Amino acid sequence: MARIVRFHEHGGPEVLRIEDHEVAAPGAGEVRIRVKALGLNRAEALLRAGRYIETPALPSGLGLEAAGLVESVGEGVDGFVSGDAVSIIPPISMIRWPAYGELITVPAAQVVKHPASLNWDEAAALWMQYLTAYGALIDIAKLGRQDMVVITAASSSVGLAAIQIANLVGATAIAVTRTSAKRQALLDFGAVHVIASAEEDLEARLKEIVGPKGVRVVLDPIGGPIFEPLTAAMSHGGILIEYGGLSPEPTPFPLFTVLGKALTLRGYLVHEILGDPERLEAAKTFIIGGLESGALKPAIARVFPFEQIVEAHRYLEANEQFGKIVVTV
Repeated sequence: MARIVRFHEHGGPEVLRIEDHEVAAPGAGEVRIRVKALGLNRAEALLRAGRYIETPALPSGLGLEAAGLVESVGEGVDGFVSGDAVSIIPPISMIRWPAYGELITVPAAQVVKHPASLNWDEAAALWMQYLTAYGALIDIAKLGRQDMVVITAASSSVGLAAIQIANLVGATAIAVTRTSAKRQALLDFGAVHVIASAEEDLEARLKEIVGPKGVRVVLDPIGGPIFEPLTAAMSHGGILIEYGGLSPEPTPFPLFTVLGKALTLRGYLVHEILGDPERLEAAKTFIIGGLESGALKPAIARVFPFEQIVEAHRYLEANEQFGKIVVTV
């Protein structure tokens, strides 16, 4: 038996329960992991609330990221032995492969021996943020030296990963955050410019920074009215990559700006990378190289014990964090 987190009804953080549950032995091609830490993602809050792209049968587990020690391996698994320190690539389905638990069983293809320089908290905070940012900026937008990239929700874990990746490839990161409270922290983290969208005219500040050339790449998880000032400051042939939808307001389609500038507005889910072995391998190589060089390093906002999973989810939904929320097991 092992403790796992499940919910029996959709709702707020309070529906999460810690329960004793039998965890299956690893089958063919699977690895069982004794979890040391979990990384929290907004997708888990959406699943819990009944607003995710998957609809679970209840009761349901949840969770996309974890790090720990290999306990046992199933038939046909090579490259891992008991005691290996590993982290997991987020699964395509967290309903099928939930990560919130003391023991988890996952496909061997999801398991990675992360760099030894990472502690458990960092290893658990690793893959979702960097795979999301890499897939958008490098795989799709081909971000490179001399590019400028606008990163909204910049103090989120994906936003911070995007700043680091931009710096790694020689691009200029323009961070957009709601207020100036996190301005200095974002500058210290590597953003070249910071715009507080609730306090400044976003379009005017962007045009002041980028000049008449405009910005080629925008990475946004918000949507809503922000589309209009963002696209107004983009360059001809630019690309706006949308990977969220946090705004409760309708998202306008800036038709004449898109036509006049030949813009690409591109929806993106990290599943594009997760479901393509060749692209995933390229992403892992890029990310591990960045971790080993020190150019990439996960930012941890706050760490909670496993027993405080409800409080951790409340903090996640408060939108106060700078970086990743981690739960130790």
